[in-house]
Amino acid sequence: MKRLMKFLKDYKKESVLAPLFKLLEAFFELLVPLVMANIIDKGIGQADMGYIGKMGICLITLAVVGLVSSITAQFFAAKAAVGFSTKLRQALFDHIQGLDFTNIDRVGTSTMITRMTSDINQVQSGVNMVLRLFLRSPIIVFGAMIMAFTIDGKSALVFVAAIPLLAVVVFGIMMWTMPLYKKVQSGLDKVLGVTRENLTGVRVIRAFHQEKEEEERFMGFTKALADSQIFVGKISAVMNPVTFCVVNGAIIILIYIGAVQVNIGNLSQGEVVAIINYMSQILVELVKLANLIITITKALACADRVAGVFEIQNGSPAEALPSYGAEAVSKKGEMPEGRVSAPFLQFDNVSLTYAGAGAETLHEISFAVEKGETVGVIGGTGSGKSSLVNLIPGFYPVTKGAVRLEGRDIRQMPEGELRGRVGVVPQKAVLFKGTIRSNLQWGKPDASDEEMLGAIETAQAKEVVEGKGGLDGEIAQSGRNLSGGQRQRLTIARALVRRPEILILDDSASALDYATDAKLRDALRRLEGDTTTFIVSQRASSIRHADKIIVLDDGEMAGIGTHEQLLAECGVYQEIYYSQYPEERLKAAGNPGAQKRPQEGGR
Repeated sequence: MKRLMKFLKDYKKESVLAPLFKLLEAFFELLVPLVMANIIDKGIGQADMGYIGKMGICLITLAVVGLVSSITAQFFAAKAAVGFSTKLRQALFDHIQGLDFTNIDRVGTSTMITRMTSDINQVQSGVNMVLRLFLRSPIIVFGAMIMAFTIDGKSALVFVAAIPLLAVVVFGIMMWTMPLYKKVQSGLDKVLGVTRENLTGVRVIRAFHQEKEEEERFMGFTKALADSQIFVGKISAVMNPVTFCVVNGAIIILIYIGAVQVNIGNLSQGEVVAIINYMSQILVELVKLANLIITITKALACADRVAGVFEIQNGSPAEALPSYGAEAVSKKGEMPEGRVSAPFLQFDNVSLTYAGAGAETLHEISFAVEKGETVGVIGGTGSGKSSLVNLIPGFYPVTKGAVRLEGRDIRQMPEGELRGRVGVVPQKAVLFKGTIRSNLQWGKPDASDEEMLGAIETAQAKEVVEGKGGLDGEIAQSGRNLSGGQRQRLTIARALVRRPEILILDDSASALDYATDAKLRDALRRLEGDTTTFIVSQRASSIRHADKIIVLDDGEMAGIGTHEQLLAECGVYQEIYYSQYPEERLKAAGNPGAQKRPQEGGR
């Protein structure tokens, strides 16, 4: 919790005034039993109605002042708690936005959502309760004990015995339940994960008629969560009855002692009532304190989980930089002096192992690309195509080797500079709620209508925009009001509008028909400038005209070259190509001299 208190620094005034007003309320509350004692002893005992009236007005005044103090304290506490949670939530969101894909994958989306919502809400409640009650309740408890000593020391000894016993109960239960509340929040993570998975995959679930099975799976997770909550709830629930038993036992003893003292003339009836009232005040405050402890326990458990996200840091950019023979990368990430001019983009013996994975996803990949070239990437499912192109914008850090842009290791480049030079169209076409214009402005915030329309035309999305009424046409959340192909074309336009130096199309035309795909590829070839394009595709037709084609097989580079070269030399490429164009295999079989046989091709 201490690590998060910095978010309260802008609410120092509120954090001080809230407990001060609560202390003021507590001070007036401690005066009430004394006023009641005077009413009993002097007003009622002497039948002085005027004195009773004065003391009655005094009681009303104390109540009004206490109410105003309480409301004021609540206002400042709420302002500080809500402001604290707002800043904390924004800081957590900003931190998550800065995490690399490795850390996001490791933590998990559902866990991130839980910590930004439920966990921070619990922390907010904890801050609010602390500001209101953490000082007030102890002051009432010890203040009541002191006031009791001013009335009668012998009776007040009961307070001395009861309060430590109550403290053991309260803090013992707190220490017991704190780890259990962490377990409850972890169970909530799992429930949220299953819920998210089901809502996003609802069409698949219904297509395979798996509703009942998913309901049972969800019931299993919710039952586990409920069992955890019930168990910790039972432990927490013990606190109130135990404190009631201790305090009520103390009151019984006080009544007995008070009766004896009144009988021998050492105490008045009003003083006995005042002492009992002080014990009742302690009872009420300890019940509040018990509930406060439960809330604080939840808040501390949740605060540790939120702080745990802040502790996740991306690897240092300079970490594990490779050496190149006797030469080393300079501090700016540039190639050493005296080395020949570097290609525009270079993969130098690159390997990638995902966090927690047992084996490498990519193994010793090396190739170079010149500016303006079109590079195709093809391979079987799980061969590492997306992993390869995800290394270019630095979404994942390489575990071996280096990716260099114009001779600079991308790990040494500022993230804003690197991402500003790369346009990415991911496999899953993601659009955001808003308009076509607002979605395209993600690529370039100050893009003119002409620039956006040009990108739209290149992406073959003109009729999509016209069908939605132009650039201000509405886009539903996740682009649900568009077909898969329409979403893909708009995401391509979003990447094109920024005129990137490197354009990555990660299987982003899979939902397009062959005619539209061909038009798109033709439009991309006619782009102005020196855009270097990476096209990841399962279709050989989409990449056959590329300047270079990289063939991947189980994380290794099986071949690189033009379509003709690979068809003559690379067995893996032949297998992919001929599976899509079986008639070409028949032609090749009829002319064996035209190319090497697949088994002669190298990987």
